Amino acid sequence: MPNQEESLLLYLNEAIATTRNKEGLFRIVTEKLRLIFPFDVISIVTIDTEGQYKRLFLRDYFTDLTIPSRHNNRNLRHPIAGTPTERILLDNKIQTLDLQEVAKEYNGESPFNYLIQQGVRFMTVVPLRIAGTSLGVMCLASRRHPHFEPADLSLLGKIGSLVAVAVSNTLAFEEVAQREREKSIQLAVNNALLSIKERGQLFHTVATEINRVVPYDYFGVRIRYRDGTHKAFAEFGKQDDGTFAPLDPDRWNEVPEYGQMEGEAMELFQHPAIYGDESFRRLSDKYRLMRYIAEHRNTRSLLIAPLWVQEDQTAVLSLSSKEEGNFDETDLELIKGLVPQITLTMQNLFAFEQIESLSAQLEQERTYLIDEINTTANFGEFIGQSPTIQPVLTRITQVAPTDTTVLISGETGTGKELVARALHNLSPRRDRALIKLNCAALPAQLIESELFGHEKGAFTGAVDRRIGKFELADGGTIFLDEVGELPLDLQAKLLRVLQEKEFERIGGRRVIHSNARVIAATNRVLEDEVAAGRFRADLYYRLNVFPVRLPALRERPEDIEPLIRFFLEGFTKKMGKPVRGLRERDLRAMQQYSWPGNIRELEHVLEQAVIVSTGPFLEFAGFSAAAAQASPPIPLPDYAPIKTLRDQERDHILAALQRTAGRVSGPNGAAVLLDINPKTLEARMKKLGIQRTVVAS
Repeated sequence: MPNQEESLLLYLNEAIATTRNKEGLFRIVTEKLRLIFPFDVISIVTIDTEGQYKRLFLRDYFTDLTIPSRHNNRNLRHPIAGTPTERILLDNKIQTLDLQEVAKEYNGESPFNYLIQQGVRFMTVVPLRIAGTSLGVMCLASRRHPHFEPADLSLLGKIGSLVAVAVSNTLAFEEVAQREREKSIQLAVNNALLSIKERGQLFHTVATEINRVVPYDYFGVRIRYRDGTHKAFAEFGKQDDGTFAPLDPDRWNEVPEYGQMEGEAMELFQHPAIYGDESFRRLSDKYRLMRYIAEHRNTRSLLIAPLWVQEDQTAVLSLSSKEEGNFDETDLELIKGLVPQITLTMQNLFAFEQIESLSAQLEQERTYLIDEINTTANFGEFIGQSPTIQPVLTRITQVAPTDTTVLISGETGTGKELVARALHNLSPRRDRALIKLNCAALPAQLIESELFGHEKGAFTGAVDRRIGKFELADGGTIFLDEVGELPLDLQAKLLRVLQEKEFERIGGRRVIHSNARVIAATNRVLEDEVAAGRFRADLYYRLNVFPVRLPALRERPEDIEPLIRFFLEGFTKKMGKPVRGLRERDLRAMQQYSWPGNIRELEHVLEQAVIVSTGPFLEFAGFSAAAAQASPPIPLPDYAPIKTLRDQERDHILAALQRTAGRVSGPNGAAVLLDINPKTLEARMKKLGIQRTVVAS
């Protein structure tokens, strides 16, 4: 027998010294042990350096025992205090336990109950110590009571010392390997965080790399708001083949009261923690959300690592597993070590995605503006082929490619801005800006600042430097709408810019040069304004280099029908309204109406008709009343004299003034009724010899 013992010990010693594979080594140990000591189960349990937690190191079966999987989980850490393990370690000797007696001592709550249920009654415990330090115990469990002679116990003690060395070596190797894996995973995750910019691909890589060291079934980065609502930033689930696939962020929509369930569990996500086995079951009892994922997702353990906790939101990284007690403190520490870099990456992703979104929005706006310009300023989009409008289009075509200053005149609503855009779009300057300024839309004291800019502190309220319109239009085109409304002192400064191509900002001393093409527009009769002393003659001649006069709509009745078709098509599409018919009588009425507001008035009438109409035809009740009040022309016999356009316009203005008791401006004035600028109306009255006092009397 001594020779056999010596041979066995030498064999085990050599195996321990040469075998690096944990499973292979302990297979040899268990096979040799069973030749001498019969048992049904062998297990090795290790304890941490503080002696507070135990952990399953190895278990092997040699019979038909069926042990629940949670009792085979080597990652699960159990506290020792108050357990049979605590007593065994204190005794520090080889002993055989009657498991039923142990269960009685612990009120039936013994961790050995699952063995007792399988008929296993006895367990021989061999302490594992090395250099005076306890590593744990080796347990040999059997259905029959073992009978050990003193020599057997001596041999078990020697084998225990060898196994302790093997366990110590294996733990050291595993720790080194674990540290290497952790470093590897940290490097791989950091490389992914630094190199991948697309959110889905980035976190898919992160989930895959972490899974190599900490296996799990779910990876999620979610943002939870204080009101209980949530947003999935990145979520992946493990597939049957072991790879990860993104989860549907809307999968919770079908869960009743999910929002309340999320809010109830909010406190869980404030602190890093692991939950498994009993601790997870307690969560399931307390929180409906945890109970739901346990029942419907088969979740049994959870790891939570907050990325940031703020007053209004919490971002959390969570891992879950279908295995009980899948995570331990080492796993949590690994994940916590990745939190700062993941947090920084998320913030960068937020910023990057916001920039991408803004860029996309700006590109859409740019595309929209280009389309708008091309639509409104493309020559093919001018509606009308009447003999009156054709010469105007020809003049625009002739002057557009040049840098010549253009003065566009015409009544309100005739399309002066449309012409200005066409002139710019058809010019070599079309790739630069078209800067617009309505000279009648601002107080006189602000127009100069708008035109030429100002320096900080130039006047009260000038808290910053302002770049003027002429400076912005350098290399492009500036469109001065309602130029007849400019005050006389600004007319002189504008004249200098036209002559010298230079100016100074208000409060500035530096001369600024501007190569901007000038297009001006007015609904006033500037010749009359010059005669009245309200407009500088030299500025008028500088602006009127190439005049383009837009005819009033009443001068081009042939274009009314195509304009109607154009506007109706646009409004029905824009409002999602059905296409309705246009009665012949309504078309004739529109062709006979004088249209004091011109194309703009026509557009408004049609827009209103599209909104209010419900039947098969468009309804023009409001227009019909206005047209009747404006006394539309009655067809005259062929021999009757026809009024001139001048007389027709004079009668129309007189009718409006008659209704307003001679009032021109203000909310109840004739200008509002005619949809025309009051100053333009006054100029027309002067030209036509109409006096308000005569009308009022």
